Amino acid sequence: MRANYKMQRLFLDADLFSDAEIATDKDQFNYLAHVLRMTEGDRILVFNGRDGEWSARLRFEGKRKIVLVIEEAERPQPDPSDLVYLFAPLKQARLDYLVQKAVEMGAGVLQPVLTHHTQSGRINLRRLERNVIEACEQCGVLSPAECREPAKLERLLEGWDSDRRLIYCDEAADTHNPIAVLQALPNSPLAVLIGPEGGFSEDERTLLRSCDFVTAIPLGPRILRADTAAVAALALVQATIGDW
Repeated sequence: MRANYKMQRLFLDADLFSDAEIATDKDQFNYLAHVLRMTEGDRILVFNGRDGEWSARLRFEGKRKIVLVIEEAERPQPDPSDLVYLFAPLKQARLDYLVQKAVEMGAGVLQPVLTHHTQSGRINLRRLERNVIEACEQCGVLSPAECREPAKLERLLEGWDSDRRLIYCDEAADTHNPIAVLQALPNSPLAVLIGPEGGFSEDERTLLRSCDFVTAIPLGPRILRADTAAVAALALVQATIGDW
């Protein structure tokens, strides 16, 4: 069932079922009452990542409280995406963009990766999660991506599940045609790795190429910024061997 893009959507951290009544928190109240200027009896769509999507009616109780009255199920909860997206952290504004676009493109797990040329090793996990929720609310995604703590590339490769194919973007790949490389891969769970702005170091590239579960692909003849490369790589993978 397709998402209803005409109605506003809101993520709730509460169980959803018919006739449930859920009080909004301060931020949700401000968003509904002051940003969207919704009024008594208006309807929105709500989801929690577990119980699917439901319609809800707003009931105002006083000037500072909204209760959401859950009405009926609109869409069942789908299985979460199995696509793992690994990325070297960027400066904050561009990281926000990268995270939101990765969720829109179908990433189910977001794994920050610390490399030799990573711009910033610090990650605000709470901000990461807020960007995930915002992307889900705007784009009809019902299963928010899991946000993991940053980890060094070497450590991730050491503990990697070899049944999951790791596709990484390498400007030094032997071909300019990523589609042929992707189409030749066996059917398996997937992960996509985007490196930092400065690219992978020679030691990191050697390490990646030594792993049997790793495949290098190019992103064409142009040098892309990391956040642009994220969208390009995920689009390629999803369209060629993913769920598109």
